[in-house]
Amino acid sequence: MARVLLLTNSQGASAEVLPALGLLQHHVRILAAEASILIDVPEMDLLFLDARRDLPAAKSLSRLLTSTGVGSPVIAVTTEGGLSAISAEWGVDDVILDTAGPAEVEARIRIAIGEHTAILKAQDPHSGEIRTGDIAIDENSYTAKVRGRSLDLTFKEFELLKYLAQHPGRVFTRAQLLQEIWGYDYFGGTRTVDVHIRRLRAKLGPEFESIIGTVRNVGYRFTLPTNKESHLQERVQ
Repeated sequence: MARVLLLTNSQGASAEVLPALGLLQHHVRILAAEASILIDVPEMDLLFLDARRDLPAAKSLSRLLTSTGVGSPVIAVTTEGGLSAISAEWGVDDVILDTAGPAEVEARIRIAIGEHTAILKAQDPHSGEIRTGDIAIDENSYTAKVRGRSLDLTFKEFELLKYLAQHPGRVFTRAQLLQEIWGYDYFGGTRTVDVHIRRLRAKLGPEFESIIGTVRNVGYRFTLPTNKESHLQERVQ
């Protein structure tokens, strides 16, 4: 039984948003679809976002949720007509129609949670190695490889790549990265982060430079190197 969070502003709650969800044996918690959810994110295994009516508001909230990293997969619930409005820019892991039956809802939940769990296991910081697709980062030997090709990284470049890879999807400001990688006693400006990001991307090469995405007016984040369309949402400086 999974812990499912449903974000909606509908008075009918889950019975209206995704009727089949109420027929399954999951623990469902319903909260208002507002940005304030990020102040105190509840424990959950999966999040459903009601995107049936106010699409612009739902898109804005989904981008906020996925860019800040809520720690669980996000599935948008929409209508047949709303499907055309949902794109990679939303940042969601999946989309489902509000008319979906219990078997489909259960399968979507199981697959989304399974994929998320596999990613977390692959990036267990206690294992000493982080693997994300074709990229392998070994913090014990301070080496990083792309498809078996060793990257010639400086210590700070390695630390920067490792830190971002340990928090996939989470956005960090330049100030946060400066503090985490360079420490409190570093007096250089945040431009130092931009320089290292640019060098790191160059060493990753054209095929993989996009895994370090730029979130405009915010900072940087690590995007899992998959073949999903979600890569298109990243802006590379």
